[in-house]
Amino acid sequence: MRTVLNVLNFVLGGFLTTLSWLFATLVSIVLIFTLPLTRSCWEITKLSFIPYGNEAVHVDELNPQGKNALMNTGGTLLNILWLIFFGWWLCIMHILAGIAQCITVIGIPVGIANFKIAAIALWPVGRRVVSVEMARAAREANARRRFQ
Repeated sequence: MRTVLNVLNFVLGGFLTTLSWLFATLVSIVLIFTLPLTRSCWEITKLSFIPYGNEAVHVDELNPQGKNALMNTGGTLLNILWLIFFGWWLCIMHILAGIAQCITVIGIPVGIANFKIAAIALWPVGRRVVSVEMARAAREANARRRFQ
C-alpha cells in the first residue's frame, strides 16, 4: 500500500515538491553561510519523495542521551535562518500542492501528507527521516525510559 501511495504522490505533484527541495538543497550548498542547512534540506527531500513509510523525527527522540543545550540553541538559530531563506516558500508550495491534490478524491491521502510536510518545512533543522517502525521504536523506548 505504501508503494502505491508513494507512486500516487509522485504522479500527483510530488515530483514538483521534491524538485523544489532539491533546488533548496543546491542553493544551501552554493551559499556558503547556509551550508549547515544542507543536511536538513536533504532529509526532507527524501521525505517529500517518499512520504509513506517514512517519518521526520527530531534527533533528541532518536538519541536522548545526546541532548546538548548548545546544539539545541544552534539548531534554533539555524531554523530561524532556514525560515527566512527557504521555509516559507517551501511551506507554501506544499500547502498549494496539498490543496490541489485534495480536490480529487484519490488525492486526499497524498494531500494530507503534503500538509504534514508543510509543517516540517517551516522548522526542519534537527530532524532526521527514518522509517515509521524506527520512529515508533524510538518513541516507545523514550516512554519506557521516562516512566521507569
